[in-house]
Amino acid sequence: MPTGKVYLIGAGPGDPGLLTLKGKRCLEEADVVVYDYLVDQRILAYARPEAELIYVGKKSGGDAVPQTEINQLIIERAYNGENVARLKGGDPFLFGRGGEEAEELVAAKVPFEVVPGVTSALAVPTYAGIPVSHREYASAIAIVSGHKEVWENAPHLNWATLAGVGGTLIFLMGTRQLHNNMQRLINHGLAAETPVALIRWGTRPDQEVLTGTVETIAGLAAERHFEPPAIAVVGEVVRLRERLRWFDTKPLFGRRIVVTRPHAQASGFVELLEEQGAEVILFPTIATVPLESYERLDIALDNLPAYHWLIFTSVNGVKYFFARLHARRQDIRSLANIHIAAIGPETARAVEAFHLRVDAIPEEYRAEALVTVLGEVCEQRILLPRAAVAREILPEELRALGAHVDEIPVYQTVRPQNGKTEELGALLKAGKIDLVTFTSSSTVRNFVASFPADDVSALLGRCRVGCIGPITTETAREFGLVVAVQPQIYTIPAFAEAIVEYFSSQQSAVSSQPDKEGH
Repeated sequence: MPTGKVYLIGAGPGDPGLLTLKGKRCLEEADVVVYDYLVDQRILAYARPEAELIYVGKKSGGDAVPQTEINQLIIERAYNGENVARLKGGDPFLFGRGGEEAEELVAAKVPFEVVPGVTSALAVPTYAGIPVSHREYASAIAIVSGHKEVWENAPHLNWATLAGVGGTLIFLMGTRQLHNNMQRLINHGLAAETPVALIRWGTRPDQEVLTGTVETIAGLAAERHFEPPAIAVVGEVVRLRERLRWFDTKPLFGRRIVVTRPHAQASGFVELLEEQGAEVILFPTIATVPLESYERLDIALDNLPAYHWLIFTSVNGVKYFFARLHARRQDIRSLANIHIAAIGPETARAVEAFHLRVDAIPEEYRAEALVTVLGEVCEQRILLPRAAVAREILPEELRALGAHVDEIPVYQTVRPQNGKTEELGALLKAGKIDLVTFTSSSTVRNFVASFPADDVSALLGRCRVGCIGPITTETAREFGLVVAVQPQIYTIPAFAEAIVEYFSSQQSAVSSQPDKEGH
């Protein structure tokens, strides 16, 4: 008898935020994740690092793993005692062949659960500003598989009934059969002028919407080369789109932005950009790792009462300092008589998370500005835990004022191996990146080092660069990069706001230009 279990999980329509809490929990517990083409890669990040990820295709018009092989795979893994997350786009029981897979599991006596997902049939029209039901327009909804084999080989599909439903028709997976499907509706009595919306990659930042009528939509789609995956919404509710669109009117919608921040610290920045509609490509160019030896820090921690100030210049400095303090079985009581300074609100919040009060934060969030808020430091001892390689200006200025500074490395930065380098390079060359963002000088240097030296100017020649502050901007300019965005306040929220303001002003400038006739 099998000792493993299979979870048939609906991954939702694309936006990873639409994954259910139960789906997330099952993913986190799975030994094996078997996933389809339409599953957003960001959802896979919920799987355990040691979990095996198996892609089984299922792309319209392309190669796919045969369904019999998928059935055999999940059954075999369950028999091996593994918990299997079978991750499917949308909902597993709505045109996802989840019912067929469940039947196979029953026949094999494999225990399973079904975790419903948000179906694209409802979520995608919603993200396009189309309510599938409305008291004035539609009180009935029909969801139809648009595949050719369905309408040719399914006698139970009554096209006359569909054409006369008097509400909303939603065709899934029917882009390649759009002309035939629309023509059948007309042939069975649906008015040719009935509105239709074709929605591609719905709920995602690259969502596209094409509107027309039952008579015109197929021709418009052919002109636009409108490819799958897409759904078609047929009915009077489509007329509400222009009034109710909310997703594709966000200020960064359609913008593709690269974030080079370390993976562990990027989530807040990514969320701020995605909330404004951006498609974010995470391309971390630095990672932080512990030191091989903490001998110097241990000596300082043995003598904490001798210090007057403890200065943190980054969140990572806070993280590694307190990790070492904890490893030595010390706690915040060791810092009872030390004043604490932090550069920037993020660093201050990281300190305050340990229930400590920060005594000094400069108004300008860079190292040299801290000197002016510390007061008299002559003959005082200062502990400065930070990266192994860092700017020297702060300790130099403090020593010039007569302070005794112990500048001690607590972590080091490295350039991680990034599997997206080739993919990102191709997007940059094609001019399909709108902005590359840098949050430190290290992110700039390592980004440049990720590509051949003679490629950098060519790669970034067609896209804009954004930097969090003047130090990072200076480094970017040393490499010949033109910086288009820099916030007045050097924080992540201010950086995200500056990006929104920049692209909003660009859009306003374009909108205010006269057309070719000069109107």
